Amino acid sequence: MKSDNSHKNDFKDLAKQIIKFRNDRDWEKFHNSKDLSLALSIEVAELNELFLWKNSEEVDVEKLSEELADIFIYALMISEKHNLDVREIVLSKLELNNKKYPIDKSRGKSDKYNVL
Repeated sequence: MKSDNSHKNDFKDLAKQIIKFRNDRDWEKFHNSKDLSLALSIEVAELNELFLWKNSEEVDVEKLSEELADIFIYALMISEKHNLDVREIVLSKLELNNKKYPIDKSRGKSDKYNVL
């Protein structure tokens, strides 16, 4: 199993590869926060389209993989643009959600935290 530091570097290494890909094509000028956010939203819509009018088990896993990759790419570019450590922000959000959704009140329920 990887140590904590190697997991932390996984996201940074991925972001570096994505940024290199972008920079090699001189696309940075198109990648402001607004447009990256819009692109992310569009990719999420494309992900949703894979499930439209189907049972969730009918999804094309190859297309699902491609759409998820696009989503992660845009999310990593946004995090890089704002110097956010993906691992840190995810762990911080999990900690916050743990407080908002304590196990004893939320287990097996889909209620929002303000209803629990």
